[in-house]
Amino acid sequence: MAASIEEAVAGANRVGYPVLVRPSYVLGGRAMVIAYDEETVVRYMKEAVEYSQDRPVLIDHFLEDAIEVDVDALSDGEDVVIGGIMQHIEEAGIHSGDSSCVLPAVDIPGRLLDRMRDYTFRLAKALNVIGLMNIQFAIPRSEYGAMGVPARPGESNGSGGKVYVLEVNPRASRTVPYVSKATGVPMAKIAARLMTGRKLREFLPSFIDRRADLDTGNCYYVKSPVFPWNKFPGVDTVLGPEMKSTGEVMGVADNFGEAFAKAQLAAGQKLPTEGCVFISVTDHDKPHLADLARKFVDMGFKLVATAGTADVIEEAGMSVERVYKVKEGRPNAVDLIKGDRIHLIVNTPHGPDPFFDEKAIRRAAVQARIPTITTISAARAAAEGIAALQRGEVNVKALQQLHAERIAKTLSS
Repeated sequence: MAASIEEAVAGANRVGYPVLVRPSYVLGGRAMVIAYDEETVVRYMKEAVEYSQDRPVLIDHFLEDAIEVDVDALSDGEDVVIGGIMQHIEEAGIHSGDSSCVLPAVDIPGRLLDRMRDYTFRLAKALNVIGLMNIQFAIPRSEYGAMGVPARPGESNGSGGKVYVLEVNPRASRTVPYVSKATGVPMAKIAARLMTGRKLREFLPSFIDRRADLDTGNCYYVKSPVFPWNKFPGVDTVLGPEMKSTGEVMGVADNFGEAFAKAQLAAGQKLPTEGCVFISVTDHDKPHLADLARKFVDMGFKLVATAGTADVIEEAGMSVERVYKVKEGRPNAVDLIKGDRIHLIVNTPHGPDPFFDEKAIRRAAVQARIPTITTISAARAAAEGIAALQRGEVNVKALQQLHAERIAKTLSS
């Protein structure tokens, strides 16, 4: 905690860059910044917030290239039931309200899921939680691989590693309605009963004995945020620690790709099934670029990229059309967007301050209503969704029907 510029600089150096700098008195990620150097910390303290001994600024080490996981649980002080373990599709550092997530987790190894379950049980009891609890975890991507290799619920596709606890909230979270819809269990109603002295064994006895998460059947449930970009055409669409979404939707299917595509469609972002993809990614994301580009090529898409990104794609043996950066000349990506030649944009921000041409590209995309993706993990998920759309896998079922089928199957077994 820092109450002066000097304390902030010393604290950032102590925990190590990059750091997450945030006020201690706001919600929704307001005025939260990821700082990569001392200059950004000093500028933040001078210009961005008010601070004092009673209102200090919080400085945390920022874990890069990690996947965030939300866990909602119920506790009566003795027993604990986990409602759901939700894997975020965007990396840690994107506000949880702005990140799509999938329930159950797509590709997190079983050993890591068990570790998060264990931490949840221990934290709920240590904090004597009565009612609902939300925990946010972070797992370095190196611990388990990349999004886009779906494993069935409960299966493992790797060995365990470190799991970090980002925060614990002994209260309801925005994901509780989502988990309740996915499982058919009214978590908020049960939590209210627990707070009046009732016990979990009265409501969910079988899940206590098995120490299992609430059942989601054979379906994947994807929550996606709704953004107001079409109401503010000049705004930059890049995501960060400060929340920008104004709502959320849910897509349901028996495979991750279709569920993600449905959620994106409901959120007003229709994924294309053919055409041209413009790709421009930061150096940090280029090791993952070849696999992503190949997914699009295999689905019949043409690729357009700026010089650095195009070099990586060509080295991997794929053809790509080169365009100039906005500052370099024409034709550039904005020209292609205005000429209706681009149908999907993958544009990850370069460092702490996006360049001028990146903002220009994203703003042009908003005006042209072209889907824009700003993280590699979300681009992988979009590729899964597009593949499902190309296969024609878009079916509609009512939640009541899904819950009835699951209950009938449980009773018969």
